Amino acid sequence: MKFALTIARKYFWSKEKKNFINIISIISMFVVGFSTMALIIILSVFNGLEDLLRDLYGSFDPEIKVESKLGKSFELTPSFVEGLKKVPGVDEVVYVIEDNAYVKYGQAEMVAVIKGVSENYLKANRLQKKMVEGKLELWNGNIPMAIAGQGVQFNLGVSPSNEYATLQMYYPKNLRSKSLNMSNALRKKNIPVAGIFAIEKQFDEKYILVPIEFASDLLGYKNRVTSLEITTAKGIKVEDVQKGLKSYLGKDFKVLNEDQQHAIILRTVKIEKLFVFLTFIFIIGVSSINIFFALSMLAIDKKKDIGMLFAMGANQRQVRQVFISEGAIISLTGALFGLVVGLILVLLQQHVGLVRMGLQTSVIDYYPVELHWADFIFTAISIVAITVLVSIRPAIMASRFTEVAHS
Repeated sequence: MKFALTIARKYFWSKEKKNFINIISIISMFVVGFSTMALIIILSVFNGLEDLLRDLYGSFDPEIKVESKLGKSFELTPSFVEGLKKVPGVDEVVYVIEDNAYVKYGQAEMVAVIKGVSENYLKANRLQKKMVEGKLELWNGNIPMAIAGQGVQFNLGVSPSNEYATLQMYYPKNLRSKSLNMSNALRKKNIPVAGIFAIEKQFDEKYILVPIEFASDLLGYKNRVTSLEITTAKGIKVEDVQKGLKSYLGKDFKVLNEDQQHAIILRTVKIEKLFVFLTFIFIIGVSSINIFFALSMLAIDKKKDIGMLFAMGANQRQVRQVFISEGAIISLTGALFGLVVGLILVLLQQHVGLVRMGLQTSVIDYYPVELHWADFIFTAISIVAITVLVSIRPAIMASRFTEVAHS
């Protein structure tokens, strides 16, 4: 193999003459390099986007969410709650009532999602970093307080500093009632606003957080809840706690981890990343056709050299190795160039910020990127495979020249 590499390097780096074959080889090397660089950068952007989504959703959603498969809500009993807390790894259990309600603030109005949460929600949640105005509190003494999304604030003109204005919330008492008296058909409760949070458009434009007692009175849920939000104890794997909860709750409940709560959007990102990877590998494969033609022309150009190698004792296998090594030098040199430049650019984007999002409404200033070494490994393996495939035919053709020279 050392013999083959020595000859291949001589053919590629020879300074004695630079012919058309050398030019094609150099062009092929840079095409592979730039394609590899672009692939690494784009895969890193998808990784960054995936991590950004997890961070955004993690500010609002729990580590584990429990929902009923049999209906919109389910009943909480003391024995049910006690058994739940005894599951190994369960640290906090937040009770949640979530439903749509009609909301007014002054003259403005909209339909919003009212999310009633138990008092330990703020302890278990990471919402503190996402507050943009007011205070993160659900109670002011004995007075229930609301925490609204920034989109809700814009739609209704909510001001946490206005102590005299409150959110007016309405919810139907009985949808089958034929009464024309609105006071008999709707429940109404008022609540002041303590603060405003900003996470992501999906949450900001529709969610209002309130104490679960307030939500239960307004929505008429009594001792029922729509979901439970579980925080795991430190040092315990979420997967282990999830298995314990599934075992305790049985088949009538859905037990979802963070990724499963947003499975569709995360799966979409991964599928897009896979298609981008396959597209760029196809581009690298197409660019490697130049390597095929360069090696084929090199085999024809070096007929005399091949004959001399055979006369010196080389066999067909060694001649094939020379041309496969030549293809490897061209493509792997380009790939190494692309990997290094891509790595540098991604690190600069991570730590310095080269490219801005360019949107005033974006949640971050710069495009998110994240390095995953698996991307480098799969890219390198793919390039090696492509190199071997495009080099086989020219190598076989060169070995036949050996047979001709021998005859």
